[in-house]
Amino acid sequence: MASTKEYRDYVLEQLSSLEKITYKSMMGEYLLYYNNLLFGGIYDDRLLIKIVDSNKKYQLEETIPYKGAKKMYLVDTDDNDLLKEIILDTYKHLKKIK
Repeated sequence: MASTKEYRDYVLEQLSSLEKITYKSMMGEYLLYYNNLLFGGIYDDRLLIKIVDSNKKYQLEETIPYKGAKKMYLVDTDDNDLLKEIILDTYKHLKKIK
């Protein structure tokens, strides 16, 4: 099942407090970038982010975006402040290992 544009727009609205969020369409799904660094995506109308050391403290549910993929964290998009914090922590770690 592909993600809907409506869900994509909802997630982007939830992330509107973070400048420089961009996305790329990929086979019916959306890859999400912060400051041009891939941190996650929207898969089957679910917001998923990469698992890194700095975001393990949030104890998020692990899932796979599609068959054969690495596990990612499922993020609830209802709490904008927490969502922003999780993404910034993820970005900081990814930037260090880039």
